Amino acid sequence: MTKEQKDNLFVLIKSLSKSEKRQFKLYVGRLGVNEDSKFLMLFNILDKLSRYDEATILKKGIVKKQQLSNLKAHLYKQILISLRLNPSHQDIRVQIREQLDFATILYHKGLYKQSLKILDKAKNLAISNEEKNVAYEIVEFEKVIESQYITRSLNNRADELSVQAKELSQQNVLASKLSNLSLQLYGQFLKTGYVKNKAETKRITEYYHDRLPKYDISELGFREKLWLYKAKLWYSFLTQDFLACYKYASKWVDLFYKNKEMIALNPVFFLRGNNHLLESLFYLGQHEKFKYSLNRFENITLEKWFPFDDNIDGLAFLYIYNNKFNLHFIEGSFEAGLPLIDEVLERLKNYKDRIDEHHIMVFYYKIASMYFGAGENKKCIYFLEKIISNKSLQMREDLLCFSRILNLVAHYEAGLDYNLDVLIKSTYKFLIKMEDLYEVQKEFIKFLRGLGDIYPNEVKNEFKKLHSKLKEFEDDPYESRAFLYLDIISWLESKIQNRPIGLVIRNKFNELKYNA
Repeated sequence: MTKEQKDNLFVLIKSLSKSEKRQFKLYVGRLGVNEDSKFLMLFNILDKLSRYDEATILKKGIVKKQQLSNLKAHLYKQILISLRLNPSHQDIRVQIREQLDFATILYHKGLYKQSLKILDKAKNLAISNEEKNVAYEIVEFEKVIESQYITRSLNNRADELSVQAKELSQQNVLASKLSNLSLQLYGQFLKTGYVKNKAETKRITEYYHDRLPKYDISELGFREKLWLYKAKLWYSFLTQDFLACYKYASKWVDLFYKNKEMIALNPVFFLRGNNHLLESLFYLGQHEKFKYSLNRFENITLEKWFPFDDNIDGLAFLYIYNNKFNLHFIEGSFEAGLPLIDEVLERLKNYKDRIDEHHIMVFYYKIASMYFGAGENKKCIYFLEKIISNKSLQMREDLLCFSRILNLVAHYEAGLDYNLDVLIKSTYKFLIKMEDLYEVQKEFIKFLRGLGDIYPNEVKNEFKKLHSKLKEFEDDPYESRAFLYLDIISWLESKIQNRPIGLVIRNKFNELKYNA
């Protein structure tokens, strides 16, 4: 598969809305640049191209090959300046930085009192919006001006600024330690995945407690609490304590609902918190809470006041629709979930430059799982092969592993026996190359290895044996998560009972709902 060439400038231009393109041309006009300007001509050429093609640009004759890089860099900078001037991008952080720039200009002109007045307003705005890093920067600038004794106002001001600087510094240090811990735990998760035994649990627990700074929860502000809950959440995910995941994801989300002004200021953290909350509820099988949280999450992203830009739009789509799939998986309502597939595939076309390829492959796995549950095995295989054949992407090993297992099961279900032996061997070879296999995967390897020697009339008995072995791991804290990728137990029960897998899962769901 040939990968389409990506160019940062081209991707930026294609991300612009009609109003942003119009504003850029107005901005260029205000610069006194005429329509024959090279960077404006380059903008118009790139805007009309459907894909980046350097040869086409050079054919236009506006620039030589050796000058193109500099012209692109200049155009890129001018677009960013234009976007910065756009009211839709004037968030609190930009406004504070702008005020700090104004104060700096006034300071260099010797207008110290005017500079201090702007700095004081900017500082209060920063503190009220939990922007404590820039607040500290402002206080340090105030100290520079006051220390020159020019304003003659140093009497109580020195103590006041010193205390304020100390408090902000301590809060920033704590937030930095907590954010570092959160990032380190997330990095550990990406590197090794969930803990698979007691030794790994002990190692991660010691790592976490050694780096968790001392704190008094009553003295923490919004930002410090947010980083604290993120760190605790990642520790809980690593150790597969999904009840604790739910606890800290709930605290994370509730923190935003109690401080609604922070949703508009930190929409990405709000979106991620809700996604982790739904992920935790999915792992716990909490259907009603999951459904309520998903509806509340989607509804608030549709509010008129909820911030909107390309990044937020892409993330909201990713998180909401991933969890819409998960809702159908909890309920076993696979046929009812099929219309969701066309909607997602259509919308993915619009988000191709905003959603990374790995997350697209995750969508494909969910689509394949939906088709498998609905009994449409050939469509399931079609999407799984998109994942398995993707050689340009270093995907999570577990996603590739279960894609191959589901692919094998779907071929068996579809009656595609002509290359089943080859498929069994390739799946087996892939699994034995994996490190740190779950016991569930090891048992499946043993099953695959012996499948070729089983007579057709003995297959059901082998299904029963495998089912019996896998049931032992269903409540094992280190093994049970494997069943969330592929409900192999329900599939085995469907084969033993001669019933569709969707019906088996729905019956289990209804039984749990009835007994709840």
